[in-house]
Parts: sequence; C-alpha cells; structure tokens
Amino acid sequence: MANPAAAPAAMPPMRGAMLVVASMALALATFMNVLDVSIANVSIPAMSGDLGVSISQGTWVITSFAVANAIAVPLTGFLTQRFGAVRVFISSILLFVIASFLCGMSTSLGMLIFFRVIQGAVAGPMIPLSQSLLLSSYPKAKAGLALTIWSMTTLVAPVAGPLLGGWITDNISWPWIFYINIPIGLLAAGVTWALYRKRETPTRQVPIDYIGLALLIVWVGALQIMLDKGNELDWFNSTQIITLAIISLVTFCFFLVWELTDVHPVVDLSLFRKRNFWSGTLSLSVGYGIFFGNVVLLPQWLQQDMGYTATLAGAVLAPVGLLAILLSPLVGKNIAKVDPRLFATLAFGVFALILWMRSQFTTQADFVTIMIPSLIQGIAMAAFFVPLMTLIFAGLTPDKIPAASGLSNFVRIMAGGFGASIYTSNWENRSVVHHAVLTEHINFANQVSDAVLNMLTKMGMTQQQALSFVNNLINQQAATLAANDLTWLSALLFIALTGFIWLIHPPKTRSAATADAGAH
Repeated sequence: MANPAAAPAAMPPMRGAMLVVASMALALATFMNVLDVSIANVSIPAMSGDLGVSISQGTWVITSFAVANAIAVPLTGFLTQRFGAVRVFISSILLFVIASFLCGMSTSLGMLIFFRVIQGAVAGPMIPLSQSLLLSSYPKAKAGLALTIWSMTTLVAPVAGPLLGGWITDNISWPWIFYINIPIGLLAAGVTWALYRKRETPTRQVPIDYIGLALLIVWVGALQIMLDKGNELDWFNSTQIITLAIISLVTFCFFLVWELTDVHPVVDLSLFRKRNFWSGTLSLSVGYGIFFGNVVLLPQWLQQDMGYTATLAGAVLAPVGLLAILLSPLVGKNIAKVDPRLFATLAFGVFALILWMRSQFTTQADFVTIMIPSLIQGIAMAAFFVPLMTLIFAGLTPDKIPAASGLSNFVRIMAGGFGASIYTSNWENRSVVHHAVLTEHINFANQVSDAVLNMLTKMGMTQQQALSFVNNLINQQAATLAANDLTWLSALLFIALTGFIWLIHPPKTRSAATADAGAH
C-alpha cells in the first residue's frame, strides 16, 4: 500500500514567486479536501430535513465519504507509478469538483450517498500527492518549512469548515457546501497544471492486486452498511444485517489469507508483526474513531435538542483549530528531542479531559460553557498525529515507510467512518432508554409532574398540548443524558488507550519531517 509521502522525483526545487504560487495552489487543494469533511458536520440536520430522512440516516453522508476515501488510499501508489503524480493529482481535483457538483444537485439521500462515495474515492490520492508535490518543490534543507505550510492548511480547514458550513446552511442552502468546491478546485487544478505539467514523475507498468482490492471493498463496504443501517433495522433481528455481517466476516477472512500470500498485496499486512506499528496504529485509529464520532455527535445534539442554528453550532466547533495552529510548530520542532510517547500521552489526556467536561453538560449549558472544551481540544490535536506517526515509523526501514503510512492512514480513516456510525446509533439507543426512565415519573400520582401539568393547563393549554410540551422537554433531557453517557465513556477509552502508547518502543532516531509526512 503506497502512500507517497516524499518527493516523487528528483526535480530541481522551485524558487521565488513560482514557489509561493505553487505552495498556495497545493495548499488550496488540500484545504478543499479537508474542508469538505468538517463543513458537512453542521449541515446534517438541514440535509436530513430537506431529504426527508432521520438525522442518523443523514450521517451516512459523512460515513460514506470516509469509507470510500479510506479504500482509495491503497491505490495512490499504483496510480502514481502508472500515470504520474501530476496527472493523478490534477485528475483527482477535477473529479472531486464534478462529484461535488453532483452532490449539490442530489434530490434524494440515495443520490447524495452515491455521489459522496464517488467524491470520497476520487479524493483518495489528493492529500498524499499534494504533500509529495510540495516536498519536490522545496530544497531538501527546507522540507520542514514545506511540511509546516502543508500542516497549517490542514489545521485551518477545521476552523473554517464549521463556520462556513453553518453560515451557508442558514443563509443560502446546504447544496452550496458542495458547490463551493467548484471555483476552489478549478483554480487549484489550473495553477497546479500550469506550474507542474513539466515536472511529471516517471511512469512504469506496475502490478496491482485486483483480487485483494475487491475483497477489501466488499468487507469494508458491507461492514459500514451494517453499522449504518443496524439501528434502523433492529440489528441482528434483521435478515439483511445478518447477511451483511456474514459477507463482511467471510470476505475479511479471505482478504487476510490472500494478502498474506500474494506477491504484490494491496495491503502489506506483514507490518503488523512490528509491535510499534500495530500498537501505534491501534492507538491512532481507535483514538481518531472516538474523536470523529464525537465531532459528528456534538453539532447534531446542539441543533436538534439545544435549539442552535447551524451557524452557532459551527461557531462552537471552530475554536478546535486555534491552539492547534499555534502549538503544532512547537511540537514539530521538539519531536526529535522529546519522547513522542509523552506528546501522545498529553494528547490522549487532553481528549479525556474535554470529553469529561462535555459529559457534565446540561440543557442549561450556555454557549461559552459548550465552546470551552472545543478550544482546549486544540492542544490535543497539536500533539496527536505527528507523535503517533513518529512512533509508528520507529524501527521501520525507509522502504517500508510509504506502505506503513498508507496502511495506518487507511485504518485511521476507516475507523473514523465506523466511529461516526457507532456513536450516532448508540446516541439514539441511549436516548430511548433515558426517555423510558424519565417518563416513568410523569403520572398523576407524582406531585411534581401533576403540578407542572396543572400549571400548563392554567396557561391555556389543553391536557394533550401540556403532555406534548412535557414530552418535548423529556426528549431534550434524554438526548442530553445519552450524549453525556457517550462522552463519559469516550473519556475512559482515551485513558485506557494511553496504555497502548507505552507498549511502543521509543525511536532511537526521530525525524519530524518523516513523521509529519505520514500524519495526514
């Protein structure tokens, strides 16, 4: 599994204004890609309402993109060697633009998910190739500067995404969160082609593991569909869910056997024999899955149960990137001097702290109270990716690093899609449980509830209207308690994951540039 993270060919570095423009064009493509993930989170309630589906079904828009994107990552190396890095990168941008237009034109959930799958798949090579092209443009001595510029782009997008997505949803309409990619993508593709068309990388015929890729698509796709539809179909009481589970399990077993015996596997599973790789990848992927599940959950709770607009929900999420932008250069500068396990432990500790803070939220929580954990979370974001990728790469020979980067990122992105599905479905389930418990106390034998109902009827409501009003309050409380359950559990999981970090051997020699190259 190749994920080019180093300069694709020994081309002379660019200089002056050309280098500045090239950096901006590549950063713009990366910004568009990362933005498309964060911008959609706050728009799910609006999409769901317009398309006539539940919010949990609306989250399929996010999970379908994530899983398709993860599956496309293994193809990056093959496509680059077969067609050239510049052609693949430009094609990825243009196909992403077309898919974005089609997403905005969708009139049903099925159409939207179909085009989001295409969008996620064609986006697979974009981020690793933007990074490798950028590195090829700078002198080797300035590789750290190139990666800093690249990393800043990926950190600014999560700040702009929720704010922009919320504003567009409230003031224009949700399709424009996809249409906005069109001018950005065309500009990035045009400038990149003008500057890089004569810097194409060498091409050659390379084999690809078609059977392994097909098995990968089937088992991951079946598992994701099972997670997305499980709650709706009552899980294993449904023949469809049972069938999906069997298909996923059987094809996964065949996939393992095939990849371990094929000469040119699409996934190099031998990497999991290294303790640093499996424990680091587990920590990174599960941590990211927990993080992403909560990122999807929070704006839904704010809009559905707290009365927030999409714009306000975006404003709550936006501060996550502020401290990350300030602290990331500090982490990158010191990653070769300080044990990366300390940085990763700090990240997991901060994640646990902010999730515990969110588990204390009530329906009376004000905007500032809800926003403060998002601001603090920036500390964790700065210390999360680069240190863990440094640990994952520790002990690997240089020829194994591209495959390790690709495989770890495939597992991470896939875990994000799974996390979003798991958290959304469990939030619904826990809400039902809390609703049942709370409604047990609403009866005429309970003096408090009887007094409230009498007060509401004296205000002019009918008894039915009063009961409906109380039921809405119970729904709000139940959803909040359910969200608290999940954030509290998430905090415990992050604490538990810290143990896996300390199973990893610290690297004897560390390179911040190498670590940063695989971080995204």
